[in-house]
Amino acid sequence: MNRLLVFGLGYSGTAIAREAAAAGFAVSGTTRAGSGQAGSGGSIAFQHAEAVIRSATHLVSTVGPDADSDPVLARYAAAISAAPELRWIGYLSSVVVYGDRGGGSVDEDTPPAPSQERGRRRVEAEDAWARFAGSRAVDIFRLAGIYGPGRSAFDDLRAGRARSMIKPGHVFGRIHRDDIARAVVAAMLQDRAAARRVLNLTDDEPSESAAVVTYAAALLGVPSPPLVAFEDVLPTLSPMARSFWAENRKVTSVKTKAALGISWLYPSYREGLRAILAEESGNRLP
Repeated sequence: MNRLLVFGLGYSGTAIAREAAAAGFAVSGTTRAGSGQAGSGGSIAFQHAEAVIRSATHLVSTVGPDADSDPVLARYAAAISAAPELRWIGYLSSVVVYGDRGGGSVDEDTPPAPSQERGRRRVEAEDAWARFAGSRAVDIFRLAGIYGPGRSAFDDLRAGRARSMIKPGHVFGRIHRDDIARAVVAAMLQDRAAARRVLNLTDDEPSESAAVVTYAAALLGVPSPPLVAFEDVLPTLSPMARSFWAENRKVTSVKTKAALGISWLYPSYREGLRAILAEESGNRLP
């Protein structure tokens, strides 16, 4: 049986675990306060993962690097290297590794050029995971902005914190939680030789932030926040928000979809937002 270990059963990790279980995998995952019970559907504490690593055939990490290193590799690099059954490793990274491209396009073959410290840490983590590629298939997934139920413009609108910021020519790519899960499991199911591969998980329509907020407001039937210039809002933004807005690029995923033999369930924010609203009302779209 295929046995998957997910490091980090958070927002994306839980969706991956659910998709993998539906595909027939026995799934275990780590949480900060796991039950200690490994096995299909089980959650284990991060510090108790050794036995599950030894039995895993597939491993995916959703855990980002900290200021010093990758936390998973800092503790478990030797155990992962020695795992006798392990055939495939996936690491969820970020498109931040591409840096600022002034609105230009990048694809899976574009070399990383991080312009921020968090991007540099991500490149270091990618390279650290890629060291296993001499003996296993290693897929590096570079994710655009993650959204889905409980994490979308709807939530910001309902909480009264949504803002329609305008920065001419500035666009963001996004990827729905369910498309992340589908792509990761599709990669896991491929019989691939030991090597490193880069896969971009981003939708087909990088879009202005204000367009997404306006569309979400229309779906909810509420007024959209007034348009505001980015320069006027900049002093109020958090350091993380400033870092997102400091870079502008169009990331494409054409090669990824071809390599995995998939198309996105939600190729733009419009399909994704409609599906979220349907799911919230108990009518999840197929």
